[in-house]
Amino acid sequence: MSIERILVADDEESIRWVLSRALKKQGFTVDLAEDGRQALNLFRKNHYDLAVLDIKMPGLQGIELLKQVREEYPATLVVIMTAESTMENAVAAMKNGAYDYLTKPFDLDALDAIILKAQKAAEVSNQISQLKEELQGQYSFGRSIIGNSQPMQEVYKTLGRVAPSDVTVMITGESGTGKELIARAIHFNSGRFAKPFIAINCAAIPHDLLESELFGHERGAFTGATERKAGKFEQANGGTLFLDEIGDMPLELQAKLLRVLQEKEITRTGGSQILHVDVRIVAATNQNIAKLIAAKRFREDLYYRLNVVPINLPSLQQRKDDIPALVEFFLQRAQKDLGVSVTECSQDTIEFLQRHSWPGNVRELENVIKRAALLSPNHILMPEDFPGLLDGHRNKNQDESLETVVARKLENSLAKMDLHELDNLYEMVLHQIERPLINIILHQTRGNQVRTAEILGINRNTLRKKINTLAIEVKRG
Repeated sequence: MSIERILVADDEESIRWVLSRALKKQGFTVDLAEDGRQALNLFRKNHYDLAVLDIKMPGLQGIELLKQVREEYPATLVVIMTAESTMENAVAAMKNGAYDYLTKPFDLDALDAIILKAQKAAEVSNQISQLKEELQGQYSFGRSIIGNSQPMQEVYKTLGRVAPSDVTVMITGESGTGKELIARAIHFNSGRFAKPFIAINCAAIPHDLLESELFGHERGAFTGATERKAGKFEQANGGTLFLDEIGDMPLELQAKLLRVLQEKEITRTGGSQILHVDVRIVAATNQNIAKLIAAKRFREDLYYRLNVVPINLPSLQQRKDDIPALVEFFLQRAQKDLGVSVTECSQDTIEFLQRHSWPGNVRELENVIKRAALLSPNHILMPEDFPGLLDGHRNKNQDESLETVVARKLENSLAKMDLHELDNLYEMVLHQIERPLINIILHQTRGNQVRTAEILGINRNTLRKKINTLAIEVKRG
């Protein structure tokens, strides 16, 4: 937004003439009103970037007009003119939302300085609005939250319902599943998106400092409190406060938090002034709250206050179908942020990554992809670009039972088939297992069919029939 059209309202014709002439010379479009009612009518017909209003006019006084303008046309900047240089007028003007005020008689240079300042403020406001729009787009569902698996579809449905409201949300899930990302998505898709999103990790702050971080403190409240400090609730006023790892909050502080949620007011540590706050709460934890309640480590009444709408995030193990899309997203981010030349993963690599258990969830996957993209000499990531995972798979495979290995291989093979088009799957799978098994035993017995039949626990005629049916070549010696 830039200042282009200005309204001047003053009952003195000479003031209107002087200001109109000076402003038009600077290229502004100027409309004039001789009283408050006429000014209000002009407001309802035209859009004004700036209004210069006299504080005393017939009919509708300047302060009353200012109140209506701020309520109906909040984007318009208002400068109040007053012939009485009193503190009362200045306070009244600024208290009711005036951008600035001028005392008559004033130098036109003073007005020019205010307009120049207003121009800069309008530019900054425009930049902030653009940044907020970009942030809102960045945290739109499907852009920063990646995945179309069934578990994620359920999460999206809940997000779509709760984000526009002010309802309190409790997000649960393992570490690394993206709880803060979901909290930000809730905020930036709500009516509070233009207000602050403030996050605090209750587990990362010492218990004796957490109260001060949440509610703020007065100067001298404790050793080291050399000045007043606003807490997270004040900082988040009008917006959203994300309480991460809420399960680690000490019990005595849980009681104070419960009161804030009920009364919507806080008192700074060491202070007595009651401050009203308008904050939406989104809480998160990777702990089992029911067990904490049973162990008397979490207040049941606070849990019910926070758990109005629960959202449980699936682990990456539960949504492995999303790994290809996540890998593509993280590679694009690595190209942009790190300047790497890696563009994609091979299909073998994707399947290899899908076999990993991912105890660290999406966060672990992101870090693994980032590290591999930085260190790989190739444009396409291969399984050998993930040596840590390879070693883990080798060690894991050494400890796995034959049944587990077969089950995993079988699951991967069946995932590539259209099962609806098959009618002899049982026989097909048995043949694929029988053939290598008989081959291995024949090789170990050097083609001795009698001994092979004994080891397999079948008679020699059955073995001979299977050798013929499966077209197995018997090598002797």
